[in-house]
Amino acid sequence: MSGSAILPVRGPGDRLSGLFWRRPRVLLALLLTPPLLWLGVVYLGSLIALLVQSFYSIDEFSGVVKEEFTLKTYAELFRAQNLDIILRTLAMAALVTLASAVIAFPIAFYAARYARGRWKAVFYLGIMLPLWSSYLVKVYAWKLILAKEGIVTWVATHVGAGPLLGRALDEQWFGGSSLSTSPVGTFIVFVYIWMPYMILPMQAALERVPGSMLEASADLGASRAQTFRTVILPLAMPGVVAGSIFTFSLTLGDYIIPQIIGNSARYIGLAVYQFQGTAGNLPLAAAFAVVPIAIMLVYLAIAKRMGAFDAL
Repeated sequence: MSGSAILPVRGPGDRLSGLFWRRPRVLLALLLTPPLLWLGVVYLGSLIALLVQSFYSIDEFSGVVKEEFTLKTYAELFRAQNLDIILRTLAMAALVTLASAVIAFPIAFYAARYARGRWKAVFYLGIMLPLWSSYLVKVYAWKLILAKEGIVTWVATHVGAGPLLGRALDEQWFGGSSLSTSPVGTFIVFVYIWMPYMILPMQAALERVPGSMLEASADLGASRAQTFRTVILPLAMPGVVAGSIFTFSLTLGDYIIPQIIGNSARYIGLAVYQFQGTAGNLPLAAAFAVVPIAIMLVYLAIAKRMGAFDAL
C-alpha cells in the first residue's frame, strides 16, 4: 500500500482561490471595480449631467428648457433674490460651523485628555447615539421642542423669561411666532444635527497632542491660557478644520431643516429642491447646485494645505 497522502479532488472554488492567491491584483481589481463603476457612472455622471444642465436656459414664456450653451442661467444667480439665498446660506453655514467648534472643543478636549476606559466608551456612545436615530425624527422632535407650546417656551414662562423671549421673537433678525419658525430655531437645529461631525475629528486631533509638550510649556512658565493659545490650539487646528468640512458642507446643502424649521426664507438646498420640483426650472436648480460644489472645492483646497485630512 502506498504511503502517499490521498489529496481531495480540487473543485472550481479551489482553483479560483489559487488563482487569486497567485495573482492578488486580479482579486483587488474585482473588489474595486463595482464601487468604482458606481462612483464613476452614477455619482460623477450625475455631477457632469448637472454641470451640463446649468449651462442651459429656460424659455420664460413656454417653460421649455433650451438646450443651448449659455451663461444666462448663471447670471440669474446675481439677481437680488437669488444672491440673497446664497449669502443667507453662507452666513448660516459659517455661524453653524463656528458655534459647533466652540461647543465641541471642550467636549473633545475632555474626551481626548481625561476620559479613560469605560468613560471613553461612554463618550463615544453619547456622541454616536444621536446618529443612530432617524434624521427626520430628530428634526420633527426639535420642531415640537421649539414650538410655541413646546418645552422651551414652557421653561421660559416658568422662570420668568417669557416676556424676554416674546420681545426677542419680535425682533426682525430673531423673527417668528415661535422659535420653531425663526432663523434662530433653524440655527439651533443645524448645530444639534451636525455637532457629532465636529466633535470626532477634533477629538482625534487632540489625542495626537503629546503630553510632553504641555509639560514643557508649563515648565517654561506659560500659563494655562498661553499653553492653550500657543500649543493646544495650533496643534488641534487640523481637527477643527476637518470637522468644519462636514458642518459647513452639510449645512450648505441641507434642504430638509429649512423646510421644517424656520420661516419661509430659502437656502441653497431648498432652492434647488423647489426649482427642480414645483418650479420646473432645472437649469437654475443646477446652477444653484454648482454654487456649494464650487465653494467646497475652494474650502477643501484650503483645508488640505492646513493638514485637515490628517485628522479625518
